[in-house]
Amino acid sequence: MTGTKQGKQKKLPFQVYIFILAGLLFLLVFSVLASITFGNADISVREVYSVVLYELFHIDRFSAFSSGAVHDVVWVIRFPRVVVALTVGIGLSVCGVVMQAVVKNPHADPYVLGISSGASLGATLAVLFGVGYVFGANSVGVMAFLGAMVTSFAVLFIAGTGGPSNAGKLILAGMAVSAVCAAFSNFAIYLENNTNANTEILFWTMGSLSNANWSKVTVTLPVMILGTLIFWSQFRNLNLMLLGDEVSITLGTDLRRVRNRYMVMASLMVGFAVYASGTIGFVGLIIPHAVRMIFGTDHKRLIPLCALVGGIFLIWADVLCRVLLKNAELPIGILVSMIGAPCFIYLMMKRSYGFGGGKS
Repeated sequence: MTGTKQGKQKKLPFQVYIFILAGLLFLLVFSVLASITFGNADISVREVYSVVLYELFHIDRFSAFSSGAVHDVVWVIRFPRVVVALTVGIGLSVCGVVMQAVVKNPHADPYVLGISSGASLGATLAVLFGVGYVFGANSVGVMAFLGAMVTSFAVLFIAGTGGPSNAGKLILAGMAVSAVCAAFSNFAIYLENNTNANTEILFWTMGSLSNANWSKVTVTLPVMILGTLIFWSQFRNLNLMLLGDEVSITLGTDLRRVRNRYMVMASLMVGFAVYASGTIGFVGLIIPHAVRMIFGTDHKRLIPLCALVGGIFLIWADVLCRVLLKNAELPIGILVSMIGAPCFIYLMMKRSYGFGGGKS
């Protein structure tokens, strides 16, 4: 899509944008508060919010809910799970926006480009063999980050060999790197042959929020919020990336070094998302597409909108995972892939789609 076509795109009035942003913030708060009432345990809405009010404000009136089975289900299991879903949804959506700008390809996504598989491989090595033990309790998260970062640069390098990268080369490179990471992960699982470890690895590959806890929230939430704010402050460079390196150089900005920094930061966010929830694909693809087609390509507006929509989307996807099967739970990675894979196929077939919904 050319810069001229981008310039012709209608811009949403600022007042309307603020109204939509406020509406999404309200919907996000509502989603958090409503989602904790869903689950297999038969707990009334009054009991749920009694626990929440006591934990948040320590109101003596609700002190009876300071401990016990109801307290543990709501505060120890459900609430951190919702916050982790929110956190991962924000991180993956923002990373999808950034990666699509960095590679100037609307089909880019942490999952499609194989970066999530690299993060899973790093986490697998940490779980099975204790690789990265020097990082202490956060060794799994650090190894997931390192795996994501190495994979991201490998994909860019492979796609860039023999000429400039394009949509086909990036996707093929991502598939190849993803297959290599999956092969090494399976080989490691076969070598170790540890039933408990294999169960934990299955969590990474299918994507699940069942192991969410407050310690994961305290690790991942600051990373996602800080990364989102940093990328939001870089909206001018991200907008320039859509115009191409030639145009940016004529405007006095060389984006090659900036692009590498952005990939490292995005890999950090993807790594911690995998650490918290395993591999959840296509969130970074479908959320940016949906928001961009409605609200345009300006990253100053796109990033906060995608962060909010991504958080809301993953919260309710997790709710569906908890209620679709009776007395069982569907891994969230499976559900999201059921939604995202057909969307990806549609976008690949719809050749007229480009950044912002214009024709490429």
